[in-house]
Amino acid sequence: MEWLIWVGAAMSLLGLAGLFWCILRVWSARRSGLEDAALREAVRKVVPLNMAALMLSVFGLVMVVVGIFLN
Repeated sequence: MEWLIWVGAAMSLLGLAGLFWCILRVWSARRSGLEDAALREAVRKVVPLNMAALMLSVFGLVMVVVGIFLN
């Protein structure tokens, strides 16, 4: 079950990269000086991607833990 650990680690790293991308996206929107409504719209668009990246990271970590237990 060693492959499960490596696949889970890769998934977790992809999710972490997605989280950093979401942070940078919102940070750049805040720094651009958008009005309140435009900033809310930018954040609203990023929230589903943020949740998907978080879930991908969580599933990857679960796969790592399961792989360690089964190894």
